[in-house]
Amino acid sequence: MEKIRIQKLLADAGYCSRRQAEKLISDGKVKVNGHPVKLGDKATLADLITVGGERVYLPRKKQYRYLMLYKPRGYVTTTSDELNRRCVMDLLEDVEERVYPVGRLDKDSEGLLLLTNDGSFANGIMHPSRHISKTYRVTVRPDVTEEQLIALSGSMELDGKMTQPATVVVKTKEPGRVVLLMTIHEGKNRQIRRMCESVGLEVARLRRISIGPLKLGMLKPGTYRDLTAEELRAIRNAMGTGETAAPAKNKGRRR
Repeated sequence: MEKIRIQKLLADAGYCSRRQAEKLISDGKVKVNGHPVKLGDKATLADLITVGGERVYLPRKKQYRYLMLYKPRGYVTTTSDELNRRCVMDLLEDVEERVYPVGRLDKDSEGLLLLTNDGSFANGIMHPSRHISKTYRVTVRPDVTEEQLIALSGSMELDGKMTQPATVVVKTKEPGRVVLLMTIHEGKNRQIRRMCESVGLEVARLRRISIGPLKLGMLKPGTYRDLTAEELRAIRNAMGTGETAAPAKNKGRRR
């Protein structure tokens, strides 16, 4: 039976993302057939894999689920929270599969969030080399000068590294309030907020409206739906994978 890297098995099983799986392995929480493993180790679908003593069931035939959720403000993008804050998973009680968020939106931000149990799909969207665009509708105060727009559009230093250039368009402009459409091709922590703060702008509202070709559309806050086959083909083309595997049938309901 084929041996597969353990972090991929955990991700494909929908237990967590591949990156989270690597951390669990590094922390010594993963065992195969009762023996601790290290990064780079492999296992088969027939092996017994446990995380913190909990068995992870590896389905022989994987049923993938791909969801888009309108994350409301006030929810954290985690599967659980030690501070008992509201989590995005609280909005997915009808989803039978164990899905997890693809990337993050901070607690005070809202908009399009993808969730899946397909580790390869999630990794493809989050990997910096894919350069998947993300567009945000950003309300800032008090006003925006031409110099600030130029600074936002160019590279700026965050965490000691230069960001990639962004596309910034003024959508509406009112006294003391401006709405910008900002598109970036990377996903640094709180990147849009920090970019705006670095040029002296206060972010009053931040909503992600698209990820690559996927658009939030008319989805209401707190609701979700499965991606269509056409949307899956479009986002995979954007990632450059060209994969056409069909998603699992929707067993839940739209909220």
